[in-house]
Amino acid sequence: LSLSLFSCLAFCRGRVVRVPKGPLIRVVGTEVVIPCSVSDYDGPSEQNFDWEFSRETDFLRIVSTWDSTFTSEEYQKRVGNGDIKLRRSSNDAVELVIRNIQQTDQGRYKCSTPSTDATVQGNYDAEVQVKVISDGLLVSGSKGRSSMSLRLSEGDSFKLRCSAITASPEHTHLHVTWQIKSGSTWRDILSLTHEGKFQPGPGYEERYRNGDIRLDTGANDTYWLSVSQASSVDGGAYRCLVSEWVRGADSSWQKIQEKSVEIASVAIQRTALDVVISTNNVSVTEKDSLDLTCNITTDRSGIFQAEVMWYFSASPDDTLSDAQVLLSMDRDSVVSDSTRISLSHVDRNSYRLLVRDVDVEDSGYYFCQAAVWVPLHNGSWYKVVERTSAPVSVVVTTLEPVYEVFLNASKTPKFSDDPTELNCRITNAQDTEANIRFTVSWYYRPRLRSDDVVAEELLATMDADWTLLLGDRSRERTRNGEIIFSKKTADTFSLRIQWTSESDRGDYFCVISAWSRHRNNSWVKNKDVTSAPVSIFWATQDYMLTVEAVKLKPFFVAGHTFEMTCKVSSKNIKTPRYSVLITAEKPLTDRSNPNGTTRIISLNQDSVVRLEDWTDQTRVDGVVLEKVQENEFRYRMYQTQISDAGLYRCVVTAWSPGGGGMWREAVNGLSNPIQIDFQTSGPVFNVSVHSDNPTVYQGELADLLCIVTTEGMALDPDDMSFDVSWFAVRSFALDREPVLLASLDRRGIVTQSRRNGSSDLSLERISPLEFRLRVHGCEDHDFGNHYCVVTPWVRSATGIWQREPDIKAKPIFLSVKMDVLNAFKYPLLIGIGLATVIGLLSCLIGYCSSRWCCKKEVQETRRERRRLMSMEMD
Repeated sequence: LSLSLFSCLAFCRGRVVRVPKGPLIRVVGTEVVIPCSVSDYDGPSEQNFDWEFSRETDFLRIVSTWDSTFTSEEYQKRVGNGDIKLRRSSNDAVELVIRNIQQTDQGRYKCSTPSTDATVQGNYDAEVQVKVISDGLLVSGSKGRSSMSLRLSEGDSFKLRCSAITASPEHTHLHVTWQIKSGSTWRDILSLTHEGKFQPGPGYEERYRNGDIRLDTGANDTYWLSVSQASSVDGGAYRCLVSEWVRGADSSWQKIQEKSVEIASVAIQRTALDVVISTNNVSVTEKDSLDLTCNITTDRSGIFQAEVMWYFSASPDDTLSDAQVLLSMDRDSVVSDSTRISLSHVDRNSYRLLVRDVDVEDSGYYFCQAAVWVPLHNGSWYKVVERTSAPVSVVVTTLEPVYEVFLNASKTPKFSDDPTELNCRITNAQDTEANIRFTVSWYYRPRLRSDDVVAEELLATMDADWTLLLGDRSRERTRNGEIIFSKKTADTFSLRIQWTSESDRGDYFCVISAWSRHRNNSWVKNKDVTSAPVSIFWATQDYMLTVEAVKLKPFFVAGHTFEMTCKVSSKNIKTPRYSVLITAEKPLTDRSNPNGTTRIISLNQDSVVRLEDWTDQTRVDGVVLEKVQENEFRYRMYQTQISDAGLYRCVVTAWSPGGGGMWREAVNGLSNPIQIDFQTSGPVFNVSVHSDNPTVYQGELADLLCIVTTEGMALDPDDMSFDVSWFAVRSFALDREPVLLASLDRRGIVTQSRRNGSSDLSLERISPLEFRLRVHGCEDHDFGNHYCVVTPWVRSATGIWQREPDIKAKPIFLSVKMDVLNAFKYPLLIGIGLATVIGLLSCLIGYCSSRWCCKKEVQETRRERRRLMSMEMD
C-alpha cells in the first residue's frame, strides 16, 4: 500500500506554470503588468520564461528571458524602446510589463518555460485573456476651473467640490481620495473607497470622528470635502485623486487606472491675540487689597467670545501646570466661585482681578491667560487662539512688630567646671498681636587674642512650633545633659552650661525671631532682633607638674630587689589625683623590646594597678607599684635579672574632677631616669650555625647545628642553661619577616609552630652547648636563611638564675633541589609497562579474531587450460 501511494505521488508531481485568472480588464493608455511563476520543477533554481501573444489562433513571440532573438519582427521596436519588457521578481517568477496598452494588444497571452526536468511532467505554459477597454473616466474641479485660491481665518470652515464620472463599458467602481500637499508630498485626508467605505488619512482620525472633516456626495457625481475649525495645518494645495477598480475573475479588486485634479489652494491666516496686564511690579501692604487688570487685543472680526483665567506662581519660570489657578471666566462670562478673590468684566477687552486682605503668602507672580472662541455651523464653539501674559511681580510687605532683646548672665564661672547661665529677655514689645510668636536662637563666638574675624557657631535654634534644633557644637553635650536650653517665662529664654570648660570661654548672644500666623495656619518669620554679646571668661594659670624619681638603694647586684620612689608636686590644679606609669628603656639588643621603651606597670587615679607589657610568666609577682602618700609612689622589682638593665622612669598624669563626676586629664609629667646597671665579669657567649650539607634534595633529611661557645670565665655546665629558638627567612636576601620554626626552653620543653607542608621538624640538645634542628622530608618551601637565637641563663653564687641578653647567630642558607631521576623513574616504568601489556593484548585479540571469528571457506574456481586467442580475435 505504501509503495503504491509513493508511486502515485511521484507520477502526480510535476512542473506547474501559473498566470492570473482571466480575463484581465485594462484601460487604453495605461500600464499593464502580467505576472507568471513556475513551481515544482527540477534543474537550476533560476528558470527562464517565454511570452507569446495571439489575437485569434496563431501566436506571436513577444519576449524571452534567455533568447534575445526570440522576439517577432512585429514587437521588436516596442521591445527595443522599453514599451514591452520582462521584469524578474524572483528566480521562479517574472512580470510582463506593457506600457501604453492599446486595443490591438487585446487577446491571449501565453507564458512558457523551457524544460529543465529529468522527465516531462505537469504543464509548461499557461494562458490568460487580456481585455482592453476605452478610457471613460472624467475627473474635474469646481465649475470647470482647474484650481482656485482661498484665504481663510483660523477657525473658519470651507468646502471643496470634485466631480468624477465614468463611461466604462465594464462594471467598475470609483475610489475617491481628497489629499493635501504640505511641502513636496501629498497626504491623504479622507477617502470614499471602491467598496463604499469612508477611510480617514493618518492624523485625521480624531477630526473625522468629531465631524470636523466630512466627505459628502451630491448630484451629478460630485464629491464634497467639508472642513470645520480650520487651523494652520489645513493650509496647502488640495487635490482630488480618483481611481477606477474592477472585480476580477478570482473576485479580487483590481485598480485599472487613476486620475487626479488640483481643486484649490487654501491659506489659513492665524488670529492675532495680545494679552497684557496693565501694571508692572506691584507692592501691597499686608491686609490691603490687590487690584490687577488684564487687557485683551485681537484682530478677530465677527462673532467671538473671550475666556480669561488668572494664575499665581511663586517663580516666574513656572509652567501653567505648576502654577495655581486663582479665578476663571468662561466664554459665557460665568466666573468660578471664590470668597476672597473676585473677577469682573470691566469692558469688552478688560478683566479685573481683585484680591482682598492680602497676606505674605500672596507675594509672587501673577499672569492671566486669554482664549478666543468662535461659533461653528453646527452650533458648537471652537477655540482658535490662546495666549498668556507676561508675569507681574507682587510683593506683600508685612507690619513688623517692635521689640528689643536684652541678654544677661545670671551665673558666671570663676573656675573650670563651674556653671554658666544666660537669660535672653524680650523687652519693650509693641504692636504684637495674638498671632505673633517669638522663638530664640543661641550663638557662640570664640575669643582670640589677635584681630582675626571668627565666625559664630550655632548652638541651638527654635522653629515656629518651638521645636529645638541643635548645632554641631552642642549636640552631644545637650544629649548628655551638660547643656540645657529652656523657656522660663513667655518673654525669657535660658541657656545653662552645667560644667563650663576652657573651650566654652568666649562671647554668647541670642537672636529673637518674630513669627506671624497666616490664613492657612502656617507660620512665617517676620523679623529677627539680635542681642548684645555677653562675654564668658575667667583668668587661668598654666598647669605645672614636677616628678622626681629617687633610687632607694644606691648599690645592688643581680638577684636583689630594686626600689625607687616617685614624688609628685603640682600647681594650679584643683584637687588633683595622679596616675603613674613605670617605663624602662632597654638596650636595642633586647629582641622583646624593638622600640626601646617598655611599659611595665601602671596605677590609675583610682589606685587600680595593672601590668602593662610585663610578660615574664615566671615573674608575674616580681614587680610592685604602690601609693605611699597622696603625692608619693614606690616601685619595687624583686630578683632582678641582668636582662632588666636599663633606664627606668615614672610617667605621671594629673587629673582634676570634671562635670558629672568624671575625671578630666590636666597635664602630664616625666621623671628623671634611674639606671639599673650590672657590673659582671662572667663568661661571654657566642652562637654559630653549622651544617655539613646545606644543599639537599626533596624528601631528604637536613641537619642544622646551633653551637654555643664561651669565652672568659669557665662555668660548670650545671650552672648554664639556654633557651634556643630557630627561625627561617624564606628568601635569598633577608628582606622578609622571620618565621619561628621551633623552640627549646631551658627546661627541655620543645615547642613547634604550625606547618602547612608535609615535612616535619625535630629539635634536640645533643651536648651541653650544641642543639640540632632536623628537617625530615624536605620540600620546596623549606629553603631559605636559617638561624638560631639563644638566651643564656647563668646561676649566680647565691643560687639565683640570671638571664643574659639574647644572642643571634649568623644565618646559613638551606637549598632544596629536586631529584629529576627519582621524580620520573616510577612514572616512566609504569608507562612502559602499560604500553607493553596493551600491545601484547592487541596482538592476542587480533590472532584470535583471525583464527576463529573471521575464517571463511574460499573455493577457488578451476580454470581450463586453453591456448591464448590471437590479437585479431579480441
